[in-house]
This record gives sequence, structure tokens and C-alpha cells, in this order.
Amino acid sequence: MSNYLKPVFGLMFLALAVSLPASAVKGKTGADQSDVLGNWSFQTRPYREGQCVMTGTMNLSPHPDEGRYTCELTAVEMCSMWGRSVVRQSCEATRFGNQVSIRSTIEEMLESKMPEMVYVPDNFTLTIQSPERMFGALVSAVTAPAEFRRANDGIS
Repeated sequence: MSNYLKPVFGLMFLALAVSLPASAVKGKTGADQSDVLGNWSFQTRPYREGQCVMTGTMNLSPHPDEGRYTCELTAVEMCSMWGRSVVRQSCEATRFGNQVSIRSTIEEMLESKMPEMVYVPDNFTLTIQSPERMFGALVSAVTAPAEFRRANDGIS
């Protein structure tokens, strides 16, 4: 290649890089890592033959590693056969593209009608539908469809 063509190819490469959409340069996952940060509320569809439903809140915080987040969630399980359980859990979330996997660890049972009951951590596998919604499944002692909605901070 002649010396006079090298600057021309350099300028063409620079022009191409500048014209790329922002999503092409946001990292290995190809997505803006901040768009899932913040507060979420969630609810499952009924499970255990329609006798239980889970609701709760989750906060996703930044993690030093790309595609990972730290989180905390509080799950409220209501079951007609044994009442209400409220469980505070720490969690780690991993993201690849529009998929988010949440793995939890129980930190504290805040409320339980059956103290002898063994509560299993609540894990979720989700697909990001929009900046306001994620949909997927609770994957724990039971499996149930789950929807996460971005929590709106109200005015008090």
C-alpha cells in the first residue's frame, strides 16, 4: 500500500467508527448496562395449584464487572394454605444481551406463619422487554411466570 493511501484508509476507518450506533460500542453484551439499574417491583402468576402468589421489590446496583449487578430483593409470598412469608435476600444478577439471571441468598426471614418451613432462595430468569418491564420466571422451590416492572418513585 502506498504511503499516500494509508491516511485515506485511516480517515475512512475513523468515519465508519463515528457513524456506528452507540449500541455497537457499549461493550461485549451489546447493551447499555445502566438501563436495568434501579428499583423494580415484581409479581408472579399463581402457583401451587393457584394457592400461592409472590410479590416483591428488587434494587439492582452497579458491579465492577461488566454485565453483572449486585442486588437486594424482598419477596412476599402469600399462600392460602400457610399464610404469608416475607424474606429479605441479597442477590447477584448477570446480564447477557437482553437476558438477566438473578441468583439470591436468604439474608433474613422477616415474617413466617410456619417457622418450621424451609424457604428456598428466589432465583429468576428474565428477558428485558423494555426499560420499564422484564418478563420471565421464578425458578426456586417452584417455577412460575414472573413480571418485573420499574418502580415509580412517588411524591410524599
